Amino acid sequence: MTRPRKDLISLTDTPYYHIVSRCVRRTFLCGFDQHTQQDYEHRRQWIEDRIRLLSSLFAIDICAYAVLSNHYHIVVKLDPQQSVEWSHQAIITRWTSLYKGPLLIQRQQQGASLSPAEQQTVSDIIEVWRHRLTDLSWFMKSLNEPIAREANKEDNCTGHFWESRYKSQALLSEEALLSCMAHVDLNPVRACMADTPETSEYTSIKERIKPKFTLGHEIAEATLPSLKLHHFETPIKPLLHFDGAITQATQTGIPFSWEDYVVLVDWTGRVVREDKRGAINNQLPPILERLSIETNIWIKNATQFEQQHKQQFRRRKTASL
Repeated sequence: MTRPRKDLISLTDTPYYHIVSRCVRRTFLCGFDQHTQQDYEHRRQWIEDRIRLLSSLFAIDICAYAVLSNHYHIVVKLDPQQSVEWSHQAIITRWTSLYKGPLLIQRQQQGASLSPAEQQTVSDIIEVWRHRLTDLSWFMKSLNEPIAREANKEDNCTGHFWESRYKSQALLSEEALLSCMAHVDLNPVRACMADTPETSEYTSIKERIKPKFTLGHEIAEATLPSLKLHHFETPIKPLLHFDGAITQATQTGIPFSWEDYVVLVDWTGRVVREDKRGAINNQLPPILERLSIETNIWIKNATQFEQQHKQQFRRRKTASL
């Protein structure tokens, strides 16, 4: 029996999770289908835009993402603390930009006089919405359902667009986070959809190397444009930043150096390609030395990430029974 997603998310264990969602029958419903000659490439842009929009509305940061022809990957960091600072009005604005609020909220927004009981009801509703804006399941619901409806409308059909419920994997260590991000960023290269990470479309690695939302080379929130949705306008939240080396101090971003990560992704991508293996210096990048990860273990983890961590999850699930 499948377990509720809320039972698989534990912020006391880790705020980092790897998410995968696949199209029904794993067909090319988001890319170019060689068999039918149908081109659905534009839907990959839909998904990428939706991911960035929802991250800007939810208390959830994006570490890495890759949108392929029949599935996508996201590495997220859940940060409920962000929502603590949001005012009641900010909560209402964020939520009602995605969903139509109840009549009572609409009356309150129009300036109608509410009784004490009605005001308490409004406050209760806002707190429910505050929690939902930190919840991974609501994030995924808000991502997948609109994409499915839009695709079915375009195809003039009904039925499932996504294969099943999304799959989530807890990233319980720095090594798991790093190997998963590299696994996600190298997906288009693995699928022969791109020759290099910087040329892989609809990926976080390309956005970090060649920022599409910025002026210059550094990601600065002031340079990010705004996304408009219904009556709400919000600046696009940048991808979660790299904090640099792991320290004892509190870190709000990814606990690695961006420069080391780029080198690591490039090195890993070359190592796993047989035609490139002999052309790359086998010297390990600094991040591997700091984490004491052996080369053969790193290659296995980066190339077989989903299988490895699925087995770990099954062992943890069995042990907890």
